[in-house]
Amino acid sequence: MRRIPLVSARTVPAIALAVLLALSPPTLHAAGVAWSYAAEDSDIERVFAQARSEKKPVLLYWGAKWCPPCNQLKATLFNRQDFIERSKAVVPVNIDGDLPGAQKLGARFKVRGYPTMILLTPEGTEITRLPGEADAPQVIAMLQRAQSGGRPVKTLLAEAQAGKPLSGSDWRALALYAWDTDQDQLVPGPERAGLLAQLSAACPPAETESATRLLFKALAASNESTGLKPDAALREKVRKLLAQPAVARAQMDTLVNFAPDITRALAPEPGAERRRVAAAFDTALQRLEADATMSRADRLSALVGRVELARLDGPKDALNPKLDARLLKQVRAHAARVDREITDSFERQAVVTGAGHMLAQAGLWTDSDALLKANLAKSHSPYYLMSQLAGNARKLGRKDEALTWYQQAFDGAEGPATRLQWGASYISALVELAPQDAERIERTVRQLFIEAGQDKSAFYERSARSLQRVGSKLAGWSGDGSQAALERLRTQLDDVCKGLDAADAQRATCESVARTLSPKPALT
Repeated sequence: MRRIPLVSARTVPAIALAVLLALSPPTLHAAGVAWSYAAEDSDIERVFAQARSEKKPVLLYWGAKWCPPCNQLKATLFNRQDFIERSKAVVPVNIDGDLPGAQKLGARFKVRGYPTMILLTPEGTEITRLPGEADAPQVIAMLQRAQSGGRPVKTLLAEAQAGKPLSGSDWRALALYAWDTDQDQLVPGPERAGLLAQLSAACPPAETESATRLLFKALAASNESTGLKPDAALREKVRKLLAQPAVARAQMDTLVNFAPDITRALAPEPGAERRRVAAAFDTALQRLEADATMSRADRLSALVGRVELARLDGPKDALNPKLDARLLKQVRAHAARVDREITDSFERQAVVTGAGHMLAQAGLWTDSDALLKANLAKSHSPYYLMSQLAGNARKLGRKDEALTWYQQAFDGAEGPATRLQWGASYISALVELAPQDAERIERTVRQLFIEAGQDKSAFYERSARSLQRVGSKLAGWSGDGSQAALERLRTQLDDVCKGLDAADAQRATCESVARTLSPKPALT
């Protein structure tokens, strides 16, 4: 499932943890999986105590109700009988990012992007983690690895770098690892592409699938300053790989998500070489889009990849890109088909939001708006679709309409972390689009700070980044009345910070946000 970008993100009392836990099991769409639910360190300690007692690894799933790829997992993985059976070999635990306190656990396990799945030993050592776009068979393979006592990827990497022999299972674990979403735990970001290229070259001849995956990931992480340097031989190798249907199918998740990145890495400049690489990718993506063995979400992602390839040499922010009429027809038809065919609410949240994004990328703004509006009443998280509608209106210069959608999205958002994220998006839009509306900006920020004060992990991870974004945006606000408003907001946030334990890492984060609200000295 493609990572669909979030175009953005009433006072409600904090929901009691007991209520959230009571609501959580049905949202996973997998009654056969014995999920535990965690939002506190004490919850996690109980999970690991159970794992030690049962001598089983822990499978940690980090997600959110609104997240499209999370809903894709619920629709296509967590309800699979083979997954349910494999899950009996582990202790499965779900951390919903909107449970009170959950963002602190996010910091503990170094998870940011929704969704993330991590396999850990009963003692808490990380064995491996998978990215959100992982295909169902890849997750099943990870659980099989748990049953066979797989070693931590960190250990495998050290042995590979030392030239020690690894098993085929070990190479597959390295290839399937979430290299780009592990918070640089194994290798710094700038060094990732080079390392992945080295691992690809070191794979034994029998592990061609792992070598190919590592190569594609290395290319996706490469740019003009880091990673692989393209030449004619490398481009020809990739074209030959793409021309093999079985290879493209096995690498589906990487290809549909990173086709433009890999194309740019192989052909940094527009021209004949780039067109040849893009054409090879387009042919492979067309086959994947037509592959009935793939999920609707992944088939849609293949078409999104084709749209992005077609836009590659045009202006990045073009509202009406020059795309082939046949491609536009396919985009419209595909969006209409998934909207018509999908009946599962989780799959709808995953696929229709992606279709709305695809239509906008193709310059079909009216179609995108119509699709998203028609699905508001069908979505269990309509505020996500409202954010997309806000983003559409904003890009088209319809400021008042954009702000209306941003406000509705914030008003309808559920869960403490999500409300902070959506509130930050609304505030950012207000400061950029209506900087003179000091009363509205101050009222919205005040509301957000009230909710932050009610959330015991508001200054950890995603929530902290949302509040830091608010502080940064307000620091550049210079509308009429802004200085007086900033003084009042600084006082309000100072009170929130004082309510945090001085030994809690959140206190320093809160105070740093408050400092950004200091009124600017008057010019003389």
